[in-house]
Amino acid sequence: MQNSRIALAALFFIYSATTLAQQPAAPMSHATPPPPPCADNCIANEALGNYTRVKANILKSADKMPAEDYSFKPEPDIRTFARVLNHVTEAQDRVCGAVNGSKLPAMPPETADKVTIVAALKASFDECDKAYASTTDANIAEMLQTFMGKRSRIGLLWGNASHDNEQYATLALYLRLKGIVPPSSEK
Repeated sequence: MQNSRIALAALFFIYSATTLAQQPAAPMSHATPPPPPCADNCIANEALGNYTRVKANILKSADKMPAEDYSFKPEPDIRTFARVLNHVTEAQDRVCGAVNGSKLPAMPPETADKVTIVAALKASFDECDKAYASTTDANIAEMLQTFMGKRSRIGLLWGNASHDNEQYATLALYLRLKGIVPPSSEK
């Protein structure tokens, strides 16, 4: 039984290989040329691009959620929408502040109003904008002192963008539970 399966598989492989070998090559499409090779700050710009996309989604999420729903949480033991935004703010202030050598600002309480929470969030994005803008392929390996010990600049910034993406997923879920289409799903 096993030998017949192997023989069948071998015949199928031989048939496929000879059939494909006889087919003319598909003409190359020149409609979409490959992107040009990256010349400057290729790695730093990849990190910046990822950060820029998630930044837009988080800020739009903060804007789309009505002020009265900032205290919304799906279950009693889960964070509120405001707390998720504050968590993004805290993390960005720590990470991007370490890259910039900045002092940590005071955080608004979870019970603050939407305007106060969004202002702190925007300030943390301003801090990160500076951190990403100051990063080049020449300095990405620079080791920086953080609250977590020494970390590379690029490790911190990729980690920040990844964390922001995780938190955006939570924000998107909260929006959907309130019947609001998340920014990344808008048409």
